[in-house]
Amino acid sequence: MNLFDVYSLFDVTPVRAQGCTVWDDKGQEYLDLYGGHAVISVGHCHPHYVEALKAQLDRIGFYSNSVRNPLQEELARRIGEVSGYDDYSLFLDNSGAESNENAAKLASFHTGKDRIIAFRKSFHGRTSGAVALTDNPAIVSPFNAHHRVTFLDLNDGDAVADELAKGGVAAVIVEGIQGCGGIHVPAPGFLQMLSRTCKKYGAALILDEVQSGYGRTGKFFAHQWAGIKPDIITMGKGIANGFPCGGILIAPKFRARKGMLGTTFGGNYLACAGALAVLDIIEQEDLMHNALTVGEYIKKELPKSDRIKDVRGKGLMLGIEMNEPVAPLRQALLFDKHIFTGVAGQNIIRLLAPLCLTKDEADRFLAAFGEILSK
Repeated sequence: MNLFDVYSLFDVTPVRAQGCTVWDDKGQEYLDLYGGHAVISVGHCHPHYVEALKAQLDRIGFYSNSVRNPLQEELARRIGEVSGYDDYSLFLDNSGAESNENAAKLASFHTGKDRIIAFRKSFHGRTSGAVALTDNPAIVSPFNAHHRVTFLDLNDGDAVADELAKGGVAAVIVEGIQGCGGIHVPAPGFLQMLSRTCKKYGAALILDEVQSGYGRTGKFFAHQWAGIKPDIITMGKGIANGFPCGGILIAPKFRARKGMLGTTFGGNYLACAGALAVLDIIEQEDLMHNALTVGEYIKKELPKSDRIKDVRGKGLMLGIEMNEPVAPLRQALLFDKHIFTGVAGQNIIRLLAPLCLTKDEADRFLAAFGEILSK
C-alpha cells in the first residue's frame, strides 16, 4: 500500500529536534522558522514537555469523556487565568478545524440561524463546515459547498453591517491574523466594529485564533490587541506543541445541554498533559514577551531590498511579501541555508517560528536571507 499522494514534499527527513533546531537523517542541522505550521509553540522536545507526556503515559493514556478527567478541569482553569477569560467555558477537541466546526455549530444552536459571514482569503480548516468557511474553491468539494456562507472583504465594516441587517446570520468568523491568506491583520477598529455590530444583530462573533493565538503575537490571543471579547474563541496548533489538541472558549451567555457537542479523543489525558506543560513553559520562560520582541526585531532588521514589497504581522507570525514568486527563495533558504520557512500564496514567505526563537537565531535567518536577496 502507498500513501495517498496529496502533499508536495521536500526531500528532507527530520529525525531529531530541539528548541528551534531540526536534524535530518543525514545529520544536517536546520533552523526551524515554521514550526510545522505554527504547531511547535514552546520549541521541539522541551524537557518539561517531554517529561509531562512520559509521566502521564505511565499513569493512564486514555479514557473516554464519560468519566471525570481532572486534567481537563485544570487546563480550563489555567487557560482562563493566562488568557484573561476565566468566566468563559472550555470545550476540548482535537484540532483547529474541529474547533471551528464546533464554534459554527454552537453559534447556530444558540441563535437558531444558519448563515455565517466569513472573509475573503480566510482559512478555517478542511472539515465540512470549516472548509465551507474557507475562501479557497480548490479545496471545497461539492459535498461541502451547500453551507450558507457569505464572503466579504476583510476590514470592510459597511459590508458586514449591511449583511447582518439582512438577517439570518448565526455568526461572523474572522481570524485574529489571516495565516494562509497572507498574514493580513484585521484593523483594531474593524474588530471593535464587528463586536458592536454582532451584538446589535444577535450574531455570535467567532475569533479563529488557531494560528494567531497562544502567545504568538505577544498577547495570548491576537484579538486582544483590539481590546474586544468575542463570543467564541477557537484554538488548535500550538496548544499542545505537536500533540493533537484543540478547543473553544465559550462566553457565559451560551448554555450547554447534554450531547450538544462531543468528541472521542478530545481532551484526553495526554493532550491535557501536553497542553498544561505548554502553559507552564510559556509562563516560566516569558515566551509571549519573547515572541513580540524577537518578531519586531526581525521586522526592523530585515534586509532592505527592492525585491521586498511589504512586511506584515505581529510577534512571531510574519509575512514577507515579495515582488516575485517566492518558491526559488524558499528552496534556497531550505537547501542552501538550511532554514525552514513557509509560504502563503505565490509571493509571501510566512514565518511561524517557535516562541522561544532567540535573537541570535533570528540573526542567522536575517544574514542568510540578505545573502540570497543580494544574488
